[in-house]
Amino acid sequence: MIRYAQLERHDLADTMIKVGPDAPTLCDPWRVRDLAAHLVIRDTRLDLAAGMFVKPLAARLEREQAALAASDFEDLVNRVRTGPPRWSAMAVPAIDEAANRMEFFVHHEDVLRADPDAEPRVLDRDVAKAMWASFARGAGLLYRRSPVGVILVADGVGRQVAKRPDAVGSAIVRGSLTDVVLYSYGRKSAAQVKISGPDDAVAAFADTPLGI
Repeated sequence: MIRYAQLERHDLADTMIKVGPDAPTLCDPWRVRDLAAHLVIRDTRLDLAAGMFVKPLAARLEREQAALAASDFEDLVNRVRTGPPRWSAMAVPAIDEAANRMEFFVHHEDVLRADPDAEPRVLDRDVAKAMWASFARGAGLLYRRSPVGVILVADGVGRQVAKRPDAVGSAIVRGSLTDVVLYSYGRKSAAQVKISGPDDAVAAFADTPLGI
């Protein structure tokens, strides 16, 4: 079985080294070193990672992440590349694919797309299909707050109903696989997508908060 999560993990580590610790990301105000620290914590410190969702723990997470981000950059990226320890559930291939395939794909684009002059990467067809399969399974969660139906179309890859239409109809989000994914994860300003459908549906959809 091809481990696409691992491929993205290693490619992201290569890109981080290439652009350097202080390059911007789409997760503003995070720089690359901050994103690397986030990924290491997610891999190895579930007690701290809980701070992403539990407000009373957020300050501790922020302090620990800042300290880790200030550590040696090459060592930090190597920890991203190495991944979770063997005893972690994340080290199990099936769990790794379910939990990390989209995580690393999106964060890789967070680094690449932060450079406005960078050319979009061209995905191998098998990689695109694998990413679409993972993305499509979780699309409903990303669009749960939409007041209207949502149909996602990744050109040349696939089509997915993220939310069933109501009386107003559905907004259609169309673009490349990468752009549809970035838009769906809340990176709207970096995503080149076309929104179409009935006028009322498009208008209602316009301000929908997206992402997990």
